[in-house]
Amino acid sequence: MSIVISGIQQIGIGIPDVHKAFDWYRHHFGMNIKVFEEAADAALMLPYTQNEVRSRHAILALNLQSGGGFEIWQYTSRTPQLPDFEIAMGDTGLNACKIRTYDVKRTFEDYKSRGVKLLGDLGVDPEGNPTFFIEDPFGNVFQMVQNSYTFKNTGSPTAGPMGCIIGVTNIEKAQELYGDILGYDTVVYDKTRVYDDFAGLNGGKEEFRRVLLRHAKPRNGSFSRMMGPSEIELVQVKNKTPRKIFEGRDWGDRGYIHLCFDINGMDELKQLCESKGFPFTVDSDNSFDMGEAAGRFSYIEDPDGTLIEFVETHKLPIMKKLGWYKNLKNRDPKKPLPDWMLKAMWYTRVKD
Repeated sequence: MSIVISGIQQIGIGIPDVHKAFDWYRHHFGMNIKVFEEAADAALMLPYTQNEVRSRHAILALNLQSGGGFEIWQYTSRTPQLPDFEIAMGDTGLNACKIRTYDVKRTFEDYKSRGVKLLGDLGVDPEGNPTFFIEDPFGNVFQMVQNSYTFKNTGSPTAGPMGCIIGVTNIEKAQELYGDILGYDTVVYDKTRVYDDFAGLNGGKEEFRRVLLRHAKPRNGSFSRMMGPSEIELVQVKNKTPRKIFEGRDWGDRGYIHLCFDINGMDELKQLCESKGFPFTVDSDNSFDMGEAAGRFSYIEDPDGTLIEFVETHKLPIMKKLGWYKNLKNRDPKKPLPDWMLKAMWYTRVKD
């Protein structure tokens, strides 16, 4: 079996109140599909939780318009910690989540009228497209990115996450992971200067090297059509030493805790990562069960310690009330699931 990367499955977000966060993301990003909701112990994450088993409550939310999901994650056995310093653009780790937006200018005005916290004005990214940044009520930064890809037209002005801005200390070293392993093989731009679109961000007025990566070919796999194209932007601050965003804190504390890819061929991927110097640090080995979904998961670290998760999905809830779950273990890993099947999740959406 060859390795199949369907795309960005979800971005993990450590939150102080999982239900308030789900409501906010539902109203502002259209993330109204609950794939699962579960309270349990994170028993396999001991390398990143001071060797203590932590209890948590998690919701995986999707927007069927396209993109990945949010794994909204709240510790229940301890108070999730904020960093003891103000995170600045270019600090190592996940700096911002990129949200697919169909009309950036209109969305800017809409968020402005709703009182969403805007981080600066409407600007232009290095590719020449309109963009802007916002902050949610929990301190997480999002970049609104102009992109037209649609899986199901839900009427939402945005879709789900289509990528991340990742702070690194060495672009070339980081590309050994994001380019060579994860398949972001196309350099859209590689520029170094002070950027106007970063001006409203903490630390954004520094000089940065920015490298935007995309995949040249469409992704394959069960969820590839729903997730759609994605991108990774590597940023390296030039004239200061960045700090590690999760310095002195645990995975699961406040902020972006991991970037997760939906994959097939976990054993082959494990061998590839090890051969490239990125060994698995966590591996569930067999199928884990989250009540409403199941699969196998693993973690690696990028060269700066940012956590990348891989999930091989074995069971997916389509319509839970009818007991309709899809077993994915014995199907062609390169073949997308039928559009109608995934779009059926629309009837399970959470409404006001």
